[in-house]
Order: sequence, then structure tokens, then C-alpha cells
Amino acid sequence: MVKLTKIYTRGGDEGYTSLGNGQRVPKYSHRPVAYGAVDEANAAIGLARVESHNNVDEMLSRVQNDLFDVGADLCTPYQEDPKYPPLRIVQAQVDRLETEIDDMNSKLESLSSFILPGGTKLAALLHNARTIARRAEREIVLLGANENINPLAVKYINRLSDHLFVLSRHVNGNGELDVLWIPGNNR
Repeated sequence: MVKLTKIYTRGGDEGYTSLGNGQRVPKYSHRPVAYGAVDEANAAIGLARVESHNNVDEMLSRVQNDLFDVGADLCTPYQEDPKYPPLRIVQAQVDRLETEIDDMNSKLESLSSFILPGGTKLAALLHNARTIARRAEREIVLLGANENINPLAVKYINRLSDHLFVLSRHVNGNGELDVLWIPGNNR
């Protein structure tokens, strides 16, 4: 378990940060940018949880914990058969998201248009978290184009944005309060 006794270390004052394996890299390099975007998605989900209750809050709680796992995964460079295996996202975490998506989606009407973020406050907050998760996904994919990463980290964050989309419809009265896009409506 992590034990933090001192919050500031001054270790980043020169623009570098330490990865999970102790390697020092510039804070603007792909890896810290990717896990930083994951952290932003987690913070946005934290805001949504202020408005959530019951099974929605339970799902979001699990997602927040998983996002720390994603961050831990990304902050430790990937290597085959390490002596001390780091924490990595596993297929079961992706599967859980898919199961929850399928369960929620089975209660929703099919879409006839794209959805605009809105409806209830919680749905709007979930849409905001979804867009941040999509940006995190782009950053993780960019990292993967330049360095070896766990492919399940990409799958997880991809499913998460789908999960947040379906969850936003779920909290919008199973889609009844969705705000639909009307193409060219204001011409």
C-alpha cells in the first residue's frame, strides 16, 4: 500500500517527473501526459459522483479505482516478463465495463440522432467526463505509437467513454431526457 508522509518533494521543480520504475522523464513527455489525462478523467468522474446515488455511484466508484490502476499501468514502462510485475489493467476490468454497458443499454431505446450533453446535471457531468476520457484515450494511443504499452489500457479507456455515454442516457430517465441534435436546426 502507498504511504505518503510528505506531499512535496521538489523533485519536479526542474520539469521532470519519476516514472514507476524510477526513470526520470520530462513532464511533457508522452507517458506523463497520458496518465495525467487519465487523472483528469478521474477528477471529472469525482464531480459526477457528487450528484450520483446507489448503483450509479457504485459503478463510478469502481471506475475511479480502475482509473488509478490505468495510471499506475501507464506510469510504469511496459516490458515482457519483468522480475517484479507492476500493476496492469486486466481483461476482467474491461469485461466488467462491457457487462454494465450491455445491462444499461438493454433498457434504452435505440438512438435516432446524436445526443447533446445535457438533460440532467448528472448526465451533463458524465458527458464532460466522457469527453475527457476520449482525450485520455487519444493520449494513450499516442503513447502507444511511440512506446510499448499494455494494450488493455487502451481497451479500458475506450470502453469507459462508451460506458459514460450509456450511463448518461441511463441517468437521463433511460433516455427520456436526452437532448437530441437536430442537424441544421439554427440555419
